[in-house]
Amino acid sequence: MGKEIRMAYDDEGDILDISMGDPEKAISKEIEDDFFLRVNSVSGEVVGFSILNFRKWFKDAKDIKTLPIKAELAVS
Repeated sequence: MGKEIRMAYDDEGDILDISMGDPEKAISKEIEDDFFLRVNSVSGEVVGFSILNFRKWFKDAKDIKTLPIKAELAVS
Protein backbone atom coordinates (compact mmCIF):
# COMPACT_ATOMS: atom_id res chain seq x y z
CA MET A 1 0.00 0.00 0.00
CA GLY A 2 1.37 3.42 -0.96
CA LYS A 3 1.81 6.29 1.41
CA GLU A 4 -0.39 9.36 1.35
CA ILE A 5 1.33 12.32 -0.29
CA ARG A 6 0.69 15.79 1.11
CA MET A 7 1.57 19.06 -0.57
CA ALA A 8 1.77 22.46 1.12
CA TYR A 9 2.82 25.76 -0.40
CA ASP A 10 3.94 28.76 1.67
CA ASP A 11 3.15 31.76 -0.55
CA GLU A 12 5.03 34.24 1.65
CA GLY A 13 8.17 32.11 1.88
CA ASP A 14 7.75 30.71 -1.67
CA ILE A 15 8.40 27.16 -0.46
CA LEU A 16 6.73 23.99 -1.72
CA ASP A 17 6.75 21.06 0.72
CA ILE A 18 5.85 17.51 -0.27
CA SER A 19 5.50 14.90 2.48
CA MET A 20 4.99 11.17 2.12
CA GLY A 21 3.26 9.26 4.88
CA ASP A 22 2.59 10.41 8.41
CA PRO A 23 4.61 13.37 9.75
CA GLU A 24 7.82 12.26 11.44
CA LYS A 25 11.14 13.66 12.61
CA ALA A 26 13.61 13.98 9.77
CA ILE A 27 16.76 15.74 8.70
CA SER A 28 17.02 17.82 5.52
CA LYS A 29 19.77 17.30 2.98
CA GLU A 30 20.35 19.81 0.20
CA ILE A 31 20.66 17.89 -3.06
CA GLU A 32 20.72 20.90 -5.45
CA ASP A 33 20.41 24.64 -4.97
CA ASP A 34 16.99 25.20 -3.33
CA PHE A 35 16.07 21.46 -3.41
CA PHE A 36 16.06 19.51 -0.13
CA LEU A 37 15.26 15.88 0.69
CA ARG A 38 13.81 15.09 4.11
CA VAL A 39 15.19 11.81 5.40
CA ASN A 40 14.26 9.81 8.49
CA SER A 41 17.44 9.95 10.58
CA VAL A 42 16.99 6.41 11.90
CA SER A 43 15.84 4.43 8.86
CA GLY A 44 17.32 6.62 6.11
CA GLU A 45 13.94 6.53 4.33
CA VAL A 46 12.99 9.58 2.26
CA VAL A 47 9.88 11.10 3.85
CA GLY A 48 9.56 14.26 1.79
CA PHE A 49 11.20 17.09 -0.05
CA SER A 50 11.10 20.88 -0.25
CA ILE A 51 11.68 23.34 -3.06
CA LEU A 52 12.76 26.82 -2.00
CA ASN A 53 12.15 29.76 -4.35
CA PHE A 54 9.47 27.68 -6.03
CA ARG A 55 8.29 30.43 -8.40
CA LYS A 56 11.85 30.91 -9.67
CA TRP A 57 12.03 27.27 -10.72
CA PHE A 58 8.45 26.91 -11.97
CA LYS A 59 7.67 30.26 -13.57
CA ASP A 60 4.77 28.88 -15.62
CA ALA A 61 2.91 27.52 -12.57
CA LYS A 62 -0.11 29.85 -12.41
CA ASP A 63 -1.97 28.16 -9.57
CA ILE A 64 -0.10 25.83 -7.23
CA LYS A 65 -3.37 24.17 -6.18
CA THR A 66 -3.94 22.82 -9.69
CA LEU A 67 -0.33 22.07 -10.54
CA PRO A 68 -0.15 18.63 -12.15
CA ILE A 69 2.42 16.46 -10.42
CA LYS A 70 3.87 13.34 -11.94
CA ALA A 71 6.49 11.77 -9.73
CA GLU A 72 8.63 8.72 -9.56
CA LEU A 73 10.83 8.26 -6.53
CA ALA A 74 13.77 5.92 -6.60
CA VAL A 75 16.13 5.75 -3.65
CA SER A 76 19.24 3.63 -3.67
